[in-house]
Amino acid sequence: MITVKTPEQIEKMREAGKIVAEVLEEMGKHIKPGISTLELDKIAREYIISRGAKPSFLHYHGFPASICASIDDVVVHGIPKKNLVLQEGQIVGIDVGAVKNGYHGDAARTFLVGNVSEEKKKLVQVTEECFYEAIKGLKEGSRLGDIGARVQHHAEKHGYSVVRIMVGHGIGREMHEDPDVPNYGTEGTGIKLKAGMTLAIEPMINMGSYELKLNGWDARTIDGLPSAHYENTVLICSDGVEILTKI
Repeated sequence: MITVKTPEQIEKMREAGKIVAEVLEEMGKHIKPGISTLELDKIAREYIISRGAKPSFLHYHGFPASICASIDDVVVHGIPKKNLVLQEGQIVGIDVGAVKNGYHGDAARTFLVGNVSEEKKKLVQVTEECFYEAIKGLKEGSRLGDIGARVQHHAEKHGYSVVRIMVGHGIGREMHEDPDVPNYGTEGTGIKLKAGMTLAIEPMINMGSYELKLNGWDARTIDGLPSAHYENTVLICSDGVEILTKI
């Protein structure tokens, strides 16, 4: 069931979203060659708790960490580990969720680790652009399919592919709510969006094939080429959208 949030619920989501945005900003200060993804997880967890919130991901369906840290060909759901140390030239997607006063925020960014190739830089840049293309003109009365169509068009225009089996989602009291929000599709199709809906829109863009190989939590590109991830929790408004996971 798709829920429309009340003003009071939206204010709680703004608070959770701000914490998520702050965590990602903090991650950017620490990401460099030589730091382990487990260290990053500890920093994120401690920050979330210090803000009176809880990590949404920790123990969610058995996930053992507070962030997802997905390096190079890992698309999403990378588990932080002590021996998983960031190396010069990698890219790493950090996905963070926080819950406060019963409501969740969820966002992701892909960071450059040291000096990164121009090819990887472009992938990361285009993935971020895909998000902003998706929300351009989005408002009450838009169709859900408009989001995925815009992501797909922008990614494929640059020679990339969009992941099919992982999608965005509604968010609120639960981290994953209806509806699913694919990163592909056809404009003018799908449900009409209503003011007060809250969605996690999250382009996952691959340099090569959109196909993945799955092993437990691990989701990697089938061809071993890099993938990038950019996500925000957004509120649908009568005249546009509000990004809830932005400082």
